[in-house]
Amino acid sequence: MNKPQSLRAQLLSKLTLPLLFVVLLDAAASYFVAMHYTDLAYDRWLLDSVKSLTQEVHAQQNHVTFELPPIAVEVFRWDDVDKTFFKVESQAEGFMAGDADLPSPPIATLASNEPFFSNGEIEGHEVRIVSVLTTPTPSSEHVLVSVAETLNKRRSMMTEILLAVVLPQFLLLFITGFHVWTGVNRGLRPLNDLAAHLAQRSARDFNPILDADVPLEVRSLTHTINDLLQRLGSTLITQQRFIENAAHQLRTPLAGLKLQAERALGADNPEAMKAALGHIKNAADRVAHLITQLLVLARSESVSHSAPEFKSVDLVKLARESCMDWVTRALDRNIELGFDAPEVPVIVAGDEVLLRELLSNLLDNAICYGNRSGHINVGVRALPHAALIVEDDGPGISMFEQEKIFERFYRIQGSQGEGCGLGLAIVKEIAVLHAARVTVVSGGQGRQGTRFEIVFNADESVIKS
Repeated sequence: MNKPQSLRAQLLSKLTLPLLFVVLLDAAASYFVAMHYTDLAYDRWLLDSVKSLTQEVHAQQNHVTFELPPIAVEVFRWDDVDKTFFKVESQAEGFMAGDADLPSPPIATLASNEPFFSNGEIEGHEVRIVSVLTTPTPSSEHVLVSVAETLNKRRSMMTEILLAVVLPQFLLLFITGFHVWTGVNRGLRPLNDLAAHLAQRSARDFNPILDADVPLEVRSLTHTINDLLQRLGSTLITQQRFIENAAHQLRTPLAGLKLQAERALGADNPEAMKAALGHIKNAADRVAHLITQLLVLARSESVSHSAPEFKSVDLVKLARESCMDWVTRALDRNIELGFDAPEVPVIVAGDEVLLRELLSNLLDNAICYGNRSGHINVGVRALPHAALIVEDDGPGISMFEQEKIFERFYRIQGSQGEGCGLGLAIVKEIAVLHAARVTVVSGGQGRQGTRFEIVFNADESVIKS
């Protein structure tokens, strides 16, 4: 597992390392510039020295001489920092004066009166050497004059230049690094404040985080957190509603179960016990049905609060299979269950389990509240929009009741069914999740019964031929 990296350390490294690299690069460039101009300044002094020595080379009767008094040689060599060396040699006579060990280039390789600069070593000292080839008139003999100097003054001058250039740069680096450090800390302060604010929050506080004073770069984080808080709050409300609904609706059936169980235990004859057990079975069936509907409602709500992953669902196949599942229940009430659908698949994007539950609740309502020996028709329509249709010939629903039937736990007054008032609420919840429209047509113009239509959005449905 990778060790988490500090954002502060990453920012500081990304800001200061390039700056340090630039300073080091500039220091290297300053070193070579300082060396160049130091050599240029002292090479000119050496060149002046060697030219002054060439003036002491004379030619008399085809004989070349070099005459420099000892006191002049002492003055020439005097230097309180460096040591100075010189060498005079003739092409014909060889070494004439000066320091014989001073390295010098071959005379044949030099051009007349053109200075030649080189580096060498004498008496264990590194030296800078300049050599000039001269030909004193009227002689035609070449004489090479070389002057060398140790490098102490050059190195001292280079050090002074580097200190003058590099020290301010490192001071600038230090000051810039300090401001980068403080700037990064100031830039990260909103994140630290946000973390401290969230740490102090209650686990049940889902109010949005105020971001009026938050930088724009951090607002994307606060917006994401606010969106998460909103979804968590909705999920918590859904869970609380589910618990409240379950507690409220299960209390009465469970109390009935307990009462019937006590009657069965206190019965003196098998007939009374059988009747009590029958009531227990009916109550258990109602509890099981209620629990199933509560779970479906909770699932549909949880899906609605997240990004649903819909797949292609064939309404024709789904409706046909659902009708097959409910045939036995319809026959128990002597109800004729019809099916009408196109011969081609009608595809919508949705959750097959929830859509099957939607249709099951509509069929359950139609069978429970429709007429015995009546007729129920399930249909699938392709155009103009994909739709599921469930129609019965029962007593119908008044206009006043049609506005309330989709509320949770609402039951029409005087209804004969044993439902708990969740079926149509589940239908509405699943329809809204699928961006579908629920319409109810009941009674009026000689019509008997109720017709439910679940019409899917045209953009969400596709008809396959």
